[in-house]
Parts: sequence; C-alpha cells; structure tokens
Amino acid sequence: MSDDTILSVRGLGVEFPMGRKRFTAVDGVSFDLRRGETFSLVGESGSGKTTIGRAIMRIHPISKGEILFEGKRVSGRIDASAERLLRQRIQMIFQDPMASLNERAKIDYIVSEGLYNFRLFKDEAERRAKVEKALRDVGLIPEFASRFPHEFSGGQRQRIGIARALVMEPELLIADEPISALDVSIRSQVINLMNRLKRDRGLTYLFIAHDLSVVRFISDRIAVIYRGRLVELAGAEELFAHPLHPYTRALLSAVPLPDPEVERLKKHVAYDPSIHDYSQGKPSWSEVSSGHFVLGNECEIRGWKA
Repeated sequence: MSDDTILSVRGLGVEFPMGRKRFTAVDGVSFDLRRGETFSLVGESGSGKTTIGRAIMRIHPISKGEILFEGKRVSGRIDASAERLLRQRIQMIFQDPMASLNERAKIDYIVSEGLYNFRLFKDEAERRAKVEKALRDVGLIPEFASRFPHEFSGGQRQRIGIARALVMEPELLIADEPISALDVSIRSQVINLMNRLKRDRGLTYLFIAHDLSVVRFISDRIAVIYRGRLVELAGAEELFAHPLHPYTRALLSAVPLPDPEVERLKKHVAYDPSIHDYSQGKPSWSEVSSGHFVLGNECEIRGWKA
C-alpha cells in the first residue's frame, strides 16, 4: 500500500443468509483508493457495488478479507473510539434523496444530526454557523434550514444530503448512485457541485453508479463489477478507449450517444458469461498494461496483452 492510499480493500467478501444457505454478494474484491481521487464502481443492479460501500461504512458485516483506512484495519471488531472516529471521517451520500432524509425534521436538524451525535460544536452559535456554511457550500441559502424536506425538489434534497455529509468534515465520501433519482438536467449540476467540493476541500470519492456515461466525467479510475467480482479496472479514459473484458464492452455499448445517426447504427452487445472457457484454467486478476487490470484466465490475458 503506497503512502497516498487512503482506503485499501483486500479480498473482500460479503454474504447474506438466504434460507438455510448463504448468498455471496461480494466475492474477493480488492482495490486501493488514492487520496484526492474519484474512484468509481460501475455495474448493473445487483452486482454488489452498493454492498461494498455499505461494508466500508460497517453497515454490512464482511465474511472474509479486510478493509484498511489510512493503514489501520476498520473491518471486523474494532474498539468504540476507532469506530467513532471512522464515522466522522467517512460519510455516505445515499441514492434516494427523499428516503434518506427524515421528513418530520427540519433541515437545520437533519444537517446538524452528526454534530449533535459527536458533539462537534462548542455552543449553539457555532452549530448554526456550521450548518449555514454547509448549506452555502452546496448552493443553498441558510434560510432553508427552517423548512422540511418535502418543500424541496429532488436536486435540492440531494444537496441537503451532501451538506449533511460535508458538515462532518470527512476525508472520504461514499456516493451511492447520488444522481440516478434526479432529472437529467439536474444531474450535471450535482456532478459539477461534487467536482468543485472535491477540488476545494481535497475530498476523496468512492462513486457508485450503473451509468458509464456519467462516471466518465467525474472519475479518475473506474472499476467494473459483475456478480460480486471485479472484472476490469483502469483509468477513466483508458477504460473507454481500450475496454478489454466482454462485460465492460457490453456496458459501453449501452451508453447512449448524442449523435442520432451514430446511435441508430450502433451495435448493442449482450454479455454472455458462457463465452469464457475456464475449464482449462481459472480466472485471475492480472495487470495487462500499466494500471489496467482485467479478470481472465491465462489464455485470455495473453490475447488482451497482444
């Protein structure tokens, strides 16, 4: 693990009970998150990307592997003070901006909840000042603090969710599909906001999404996940220019293009897992070029390198 690594996930596995059996949602996922970057996890619904984010937040217990934050283990059993510190330094932005806000509470309390829980203010004046600054930072006026969530649009509610996370002054933000519930016209505003906050505050993002066309414009690196396993990881532009794994190519073929003529002629690719012949060798995580990793067996890796 290098000095600039803020989060390290090693061989992560997450299982859930399913009757008398266990369902494996995440299987052997490993990646490093560098300080100050936006690292995106992309995959279809049910692929396990949200489960990874919640495992990092200690919402879901892990069945194998470990998670390190700034070199210290934060998975499994840790002492109360370490967990308390982790809750402050890692915050999460949830997918549904309405369901994640307490509709019976005013915005002032919603944004302040973490401050109350961790007593991160000296007096009432400092608490109000922190709430006002958080609201201003996300493009909302302080007067909104006296209103309720139902009085706001979807985009405004998501900004409130971001303000609630920012007021804790975190180092890492896990954004779980933060724009998927928003109108297309509002998505760019939220993306631009997140990019500005990253630049101004030196934040690190784990950005979870299913839309490759969105993550291209916010990500430094992108990891593609399929049925709980990473299948490809590369820099954002490298992944779009040279996708190697068939599942990544299938995802990219579904990205809509702004030119209607090109879109009409575009060929959509359906991913069929049976195209892999793993009878002659199990797939492994391999680096085919600098910073470009793919899951494949020895024969596939030779072909991709060629």
